[in-house]
Amino acid sequence: MKKLASLLFSALIALSFSTNVFANEFSELRTQISAARESLVTLLTNKDKRGADQQKLVKDTADAVSAHLAKMKAPAGKEAQFKALLENWNAFKKTRETELVPAILAGNDAEARKIAGGIQKERITKCHELVGELGGE
Repeated sequence: MKKLASLLFSALIALSFSTNVFANEFSELRTQISAARESLVTLLTNKDKRGADQQKLVKDTADAVSAHLAKMKAPAGKEAQFKALLENWNAFKKTRETELVPAILAGNDAEARKIAGGIQKERITKCHELVGELGGE
């Protein structure tokens, strides 16, 4: 009986640790997504910060999110949400690289704001929602 209690206790500790690892991992991911968004907003809204340094920051923060996601696995039973997160992030990043940043750098602020305030806002909001569902509340 004592052995069974000890085994159960160990299992509960392992489960608690596993849950905390997922929560921490998704909490860190949420922070990285926010940093990627913020670097892009700065590029869009501050014409004096459209130089090489800010462009590199925009790229690096997005790449950090992608690298983090590549190392993660879906929590058990949440594979669909994780897949949706990957799809939304990849679509967000692709539009950012192929449409939004080029529009900003070309000085086409109206088009850039339309993209940023439309589909990109929807995608980043969905990413945050999914991260919350996956454990990064």
